Amino acid sequence: MKERESIGSRLGFILLSAGCAIGIGNVWRFPYMVGENGGGLFVLVYVLFLLILGVPIMTMEYAIGRSSRLSVLSAFKKLEPKGSKWHIYGYFAIAGNYILLMFYSVVSGWILRYFVLALMGAFQGQSPEKIEELYGTMMSSPRILIFFMGVTMLITVFITSMGLEKGVEKITKIMMIMLIIIMIGLGIYSLMLPGSIEGVKFYLMPNMENVRKVGIGNVLYGALNQSFFTLSLGMGGMEIFGSYIKKDRSLVGEAMLVAGLDTFVAIVAGLITIPACFAYGVAPDKGPSLIFITLPNVFASMRGGRIIGSLFFLFMYFAALSTMVGVFENDVSFSIDLLGYDRKRAAAFAGLVITLGSIPCALGFNLWSDFQPLKAGNCIMDLEDFFVSNLVLPIGSLICCLFCTSKYGWGFDNYIEEVNSGVGIKMSLALKWYFKLVLPVILVFLTVFGLWSYFA
Repeated sequence: MKERESIGSRLGFILLSAGCAIGIGNVWRFPYMVGENGGGLFVLVYVLFLLILGVPIMTMEYAIGRSSRLSVLSAFKKLEPKGSKWHIYGYFAIAGNYILLMFYSVVSGWILRYFVLALMGAFQGQSPEKIEELYGTMMSSPRILIFFMGVTMLITVFITSMGLEKGVEKITKIMMIMLIIIMIGLGIYSLMLPGSIEGVKFYLMPNMENVRKVGIGNVLYGALNQSFFTLSLGMGGMEIFGSYIKKDRSLVGEAMLVAGLDTFVAIVAGLITIPACFAYGVAPDKGPSLIFITLPNVFASMRGGRIIGSLFFLFMYFAALSTMVGVFENDVSFSIDLLGYDRKRAAAFAGLVITLGSIPCALGFNLWSDFQPLKAGNCIMDLEDFFVSNLVLPIGSLICCLFCTSKYGWGFDNYIEEVNSGVGIKMSLALKWYFKLVLPVILVFLTVFGLWSYFA
């Protein structure tokens, strides 16, 4: 049997894990949620939930991966008690990883397209109507969407096929370091704009009026939801990186470092976007309209806007591409472990499946826009996102939690032994009751309430 590849350095492991977790949602969703849900109060509650929910589940994925040295389906088959069926979850995790990239590749293509537009100066001197038209033109064109999705997939396949250490780890380290440098530079620039201080106050100062307006229950649920989904837990995304590392360090500290870096990027992203919006008197809208309509208007009227806009979309693309590479590594590992492919063949196979599978998502915004699954106004991407975000991630995390704490699964003693192997922060045995009773209840609540709120 061929020896399993391993990550070359601790920094590589931290940046790879963080790169997989840090995505487009962090960059445009987190800042808006902070501003609308009480500012600094939301951040404090978010960090608390990250520590009591996100970090424990992450250590479980790492522990399963490191103990088995396999990808998620094969890992559950190896660690589960003989005759049990825990591994069935692995098939849903595989589907989740593939379907996630079938819409994430399309959204990443949007950002690559806007990086090219910003670099060419397409926003400079344009009216708000013209900038909105650029967005509409992109979304209505199957050719544009499929082309930039295809370029993103080619880059992802190329990086992954180069090898774990020489390709995935090396390129992700470069991207993440450049991402952080560009973010810090843009953040400092944004804070120096006239009037930006009002944006900082809106973003980070505790605002009890907003809390009362939104409702304390909604603020708490928003922070809980964000703390969970920000780390991409529940479908083996972190498990695979655990399978590539040695036992020289305990897993609690590693998980806390990854969660901390993920939070840092999310907060700094808000310090780039929200103060700039306030400085130029535009509303910090949420979702695609902030990234693709509001901010290009800011860059159009900003001195040096062409350079700033290009750097912004480059940073956004690095965030998207690091997630693409991180999740795609999972898809490659499935083919290596289950089908016996070598890395290059596994990357080509997964790349072809995802590229072809991404075409319906791209067509869902134009030629197939009449197909509205689940509820009115939905598109194919909404259906795919629902499957991943509302089913695979929360249910997968629940199964992972039960597997690591139940005597009918891998068991708490095996989990604790693995998670505490090596030097560093240890997981206390006194938390056994919390892991066995409280964590599953929180995850059931997230699943049920998330489904109810989606359709309500």
